[in-house]
Amino acid sequence: MIEVTSRIAIADSEISETFIRASGPGGQNVNKVATAVQLRFDIRRSPALSPEVRARLERLGASRVTQDGVLIITARAHRSQERNRQAARDALLALIRRALVAPRPRRVTRPPHASLLRRLAAKRKRSQLKQGRAGPDES
Repeated sequence: MIEVTSRIAIADSEISETFIRASGPGGQNVNKVATAVQLRFDIRRSPALSPEVRARLERLGASRVTQDGVLIITARAHRSQERNRQAARDALLALIRRALVAPRPRRVTRPPHASLLRRLAAKRKRSQLKQGRAGPDES
């Protein structure tokens, strides 16, 4: 059981882990032992998460989420299977915690008059600079 907050916990049955061979450091060990971890978490079928959190988690996971709503996290940084497994679980936990925080709604504002004037002045200056580059008129 992974405890996200005091109210939310992800059951181990919701997470599936497969071990694959990793590239990188480890010498001959890399060719023989499957130390990398591929963690799968079905976002859409998780009873622990609210619909809003599920939607935010899918957006945050972006390229790591399949069309079926399964989040895939691969960890291969460490040489041991257990440390990669813990790294993958930590990454899942961090993503879920980020998804729990609702974004603040944007307040619609108007730009100050002074900034509009500065922008127009910069455009005029740029225009004059480009006009100065033009060659002599052939009239």
